[in-house]
Amino acid sequence: MAGPYESGLERNAANYVPLTPVSFLAKAAQVYPDRLAVVHGTTRRTWGETYERCRRLASALQRRGVKRGETVAAMLPNIPAMIELHFGPAMFGAVLNPLNTRLDAEAIAFMLDHGEAKVLFTDREFSPTIAKALTLVKSKPLVIDVDDVLFEGGEALGAIEYEDFLFEGDPSYAWNLPPDEWEAISLSYTSGTTGNPKGVVYHHRGAYLNAVSNIVDGSIPRFPVYLWTLPMFHCNGWCFNWTLAALAGTNVCLRKVEAKAILDLIREHKVTHYCGAPIVHSMLINAPAELKRGISHQVSALVAAAAPPAAMIEGMATMGFGITHVYGLTETYGPAAVCAKHPEWASLPVEEQVRLNGRQGVAYLLQEGMDVMDPETMQPVPRDGTTMGEIMFRGNITMKGYLKNPKASEEAFRGGWFHTGDLAVMHPDGYAKIKDRSKDVIISGGENISSQEVEDVLHGHPAVMLAAVVAQPDAKWGETPCAFVELKEGASASVEELIEFCRARMARFKAPRTVVFGPLPKTSTGKIQKFILRERAKSTQAIE
Repeated sequence: MAGPYESGLERNAANYVPLTPVSFLAKAAQVYPDRLAVVHGTTRRTWGETYERCRRLASALQRRGVKRGETVAAMLPNIPAMIELHFGPAMFGAVLNPLNTRLDAEAIAFMLDHGEAKVLFTDREFSPTIAKALTLVKSKPLVIDVDDVLFEGGEALGAIEYEDFLFEGDPSYAWNLPPDEWEAISLSYTSGTTGNPKGVVYHHRGAYLNAVSNIVDGSIPRFPVYLWTLPMFHCNGWCFNWTLAALAGTNVCLRKVEAKAILDLIREHKVTHYCGAPIVHSMLINAPAELKRGISHQVSALVAAAAPPAAMIEGMATMGFGITHVYGLTETYGPAAVCAKHPEWASLPVEEQVRLNGRQGVAYLLQEGMDVMDPETMQPVPRDGTTMGEIMFRGNITMKGYLKNPKASEEAFRGGWFHTGDLAVMHPDGYAKIKDRSKDVIISGGENISSQEVEDVLHGHPAVMLAAVVAQPDAKWGETPCAFVELKEGASASVEELIEFCRARMARFKAPRTVVFGPLPKTSTGKIQKFILRERAKSTQAIE
């Protein structure tokens, strides 16, 4: 029976509107049309111009036959077109699939087919990979070349160039809110530990809420100047494409992550914020002193993947950069947890600051729940900093599920929580700290590498009988793959030979940088004891 607060108080168009981050763009263009939105080389565009280009993009896609719920793929670096693609398709309900530019042709072909891409936007830099991928796909999408002003070379593969394609569209295109905020907005592939990559589906509501959470938990004021060191293909740039629109900030694009380019742009444009894996921060700390001169303003950054070590926190502070540790996965729209700082921590000894700031922390403001739980009983572990459990999330900043993979989705959401596969402890103050990764995923330079994928390649070498791959700590990359190999009796192979064998068959960053020969430690049932190998990996030398 309806109570007094339900009867006659129904949801209607005046009091309920589906959430979508596209509305951030519309408001930025309405309120701040002349504020600088995009910087790329000599290109400068305002929010008013960006809104018009996104509307052209949406209109052009529809005129080419793309429909609501269909996929638009993008193989692009951090350039203006990638920003526009985060809004244009969403304006009429199409789904953006940002492709990892570091992957090989076989992986890209699988994603294009699995996601049923109708259109593919591609930068000439990646034409060798895309050309091969297009020979492997079952259904070829409409290919649109993006000729970036800062890149020369490559091959044109498409039917039309991006700027000409935009000219087909209507600059006053009347976009609509999604009829349901649960509709998909993006498809991102994550490399699992077994089989093909899984397609993670985001909805408009989650994208909207995580974009706002970035503002709150990143302590970002209006009109930030944001440098794109983080790949936009990675969890939609941690939703910062949408965050920047909400704040009417400035997107400073960056094709390639290099210390000189980053520091020059920070100096020239007075960059206030950026995000990145530990390798980006280490690169800046270790850059020559002359590259850092002239940067006197405050710069704030979010760091994910491995916890920031003491040297990083101290090095950043010396440069005048403040860093905040965040944690998340592709399945949680990027960061969904933050090591929320307490003001009083700043007066503690550096060692204690490092301990406190090195934790994965607490749930983002608009993520409903985060806990460390026993995956069998689904009960929270004691908050003693010792008892191990699995980090789990629940709330609106959690994926819809895995595309065309109900079994994997059901398993991921078992017990009403999203299972991360990361093993952790919970401290008495309610802050989580990761201790291990149950899925043996190696995080190198912010990219996930499946140990089993590398093992499968190694097992394809005629001299290899058995291979096991674990993470090896690395000062530059955070972690790199370390391979332990048993050779077949009478067979021989060198370290360099096996590394090159892997590099020829997968993305180079996934190949092991260390190979150790010898018998692998096993249990009585023949299971490889990877915890022993992890300890061995810490004392071995990587190949540079």
